[in-house]
Amino acid sequence: MAIKRQELIEGNTFPGRTYVEAVLEPAYRQAQQELLLPMLAVHKAHLVMLLEQGLLPKEDGSKIAAALLTIDLQQLSSGSYSGQFEDLYFEVEHKLLELSDKASGSLHLARSRNDMGIAIYRIVLRKKLLNVLHSSLELHASLLAFASKHTDTIMIAHTHTQQAQPTTLAHYIAAVIDSLERDIRRLQAAYANCNLSSMGAAALTTSGFAINRERVAELLAFDGLIENSYDAVSSADYVAEIAAALQLAAINLGRFAQELLLWCTQEFAAIQVAAPYVQISSIMPQKRNPVSVEHVRSLLSSIAGNTQTVLTMIHNTPFGDIVDTEDDMQPYAWKSLDTLDAVYRLLSKVIATLHVNEDVLEQRAAASFATVTELADTLVREEGLSFREAHSIVSKLVALAVQRGDSVSDLGLHSLNEAALQTIGIPLRLNEKQLKEALDPRHFVQIRTLRGGPSPSEMTRSMQARHHNLVSLTLWVKDRETSLEEASSKLDALLSDRFIKQT
Repeated sequence: MAIKRQELIEGNTFPGRTYVEAVLEPAYRQAQQELLLPMLAVHKAHLVMLLEQGLLPKEDGSKIAAALLTIDLQQLSSGSYSGQFEDLYFEVEHKLLELSDKASGSLHLARSRNDMGIAIYRIVLRKKLLNVLHSSLELHASLLAFASKHTDTIMIAHTHTQQAQPTTLAHYIAAVIDSLERDIRRLQAAYANCNLSSMGAAALTTSGFAINRERVAELLAFDGLIENSYDAVSSADYVAEIAAALQLAAINLGRFAQELLLWCTQEFAAIQVAAPYVQISSIMPQKRNPVSVEHVRSLLSSIAGNTQTVLTMIHNTPFGDIVDTEDDMQPYAWKSLDTLDAVYRLLSKVIATLHVNEDVLEQRAAASFATVTELADTLVREEGLSFREAHSIVSKLVALAVQRGDSVSDLGLHSLNEAALQTIGIPLRLNEKQLKEALDPRHFVQIRTLRGGPSPSEMTRSMQARHHNLVSLTLWVKDRETSLEEASSKLDALLSDRFIKQT
């Protein structure tokens, strides 16, 4: 009785009701949104190749081409899952059979759901990668413009969360830009390994028909082939590499977002987020909640989690076809890509409208002991001391000042010589002007002209170099976007002009 009751609920043929709810229907909706157009592109490219290779009669090819160009995309993308077909692929196949008077039954010659599925996933991922890269360059440009405005904005840098040394806001932001550029290069590398064609691998051993794998790759704007057919349908590292690159990009940017939130506090008072990106409290009228940055931080954390899901789902899968696993896994990669795309765009707007309290930052630097590294360096230059001796003297100077409750502005030659006598037993020759200059945060920054340092002149040079990088990266992305757009339009034109109009 229990079995019969179960059959009444679930049915006694594939697919069972719960399997539909848990697996097939969600996968169908995701395929409608992401896989339909790539699937049709693969159909079109494979058809062109079969016709060029003389593996299909021209009359059949013309019918299939017409069906591919007239199939109702709106109906396919908006329909509900009925259970009539296992998934969207079989529904599309059924529609093509109807539209082509069953000629499309030959379209599956020399291919499999295995090589098709991988090709379709790669097409989806490469497009989303380009979207992310496009938005990353928007953020890059915003950060670059922001840094260029703040080459003279003095601030304190921190190590171990403690005041360390004076630098400039531009120097800090340049570090963020460089981190972002490395993330971009990792995404570029992931794109290169993703944009390879699996078509022609069929199930896993290629085909006995004389197909042209290279031609299909060309028609689909892939940069080359995954040569080994077993590798083509078995390896999942193309999506794992994307996940790893996204995860690191999210972690890197999340650290910056956390800094921005700290700087927004009244206690830190370094920056203010512009009005379009803050929210007022429902009860506390004075509040300016930087919710945009808070959402950036949490969304970046979600990327780290979703990409870890991708890596975990690949872990310990057999080294063979895992298309069914990928049906469940790919949406996590898609969501991570879409989320990072949105975060890059949002943060670029926040940075472009950010207000910096420059006076507060410089006053804080001038009132701190963060400049005393330069005082130690000055003692080495002017007194001929070893750095360790100079460090000991300045350390004693600061310790005595803290004991007495003195600020950096209270430091003078008397207290410096007191520290020197207690440390090396003799007074110093340094004069008052040299001491004040050594304790000036702006002087500290200006003399650090070494490559990569914070001096305005070095930052101007480095900003120019990063602008050159931005131009090169923009051209790279534009070239690939154009390549994909042209391949899509050429494929439709080829079907229409060569295989429909000529028959």
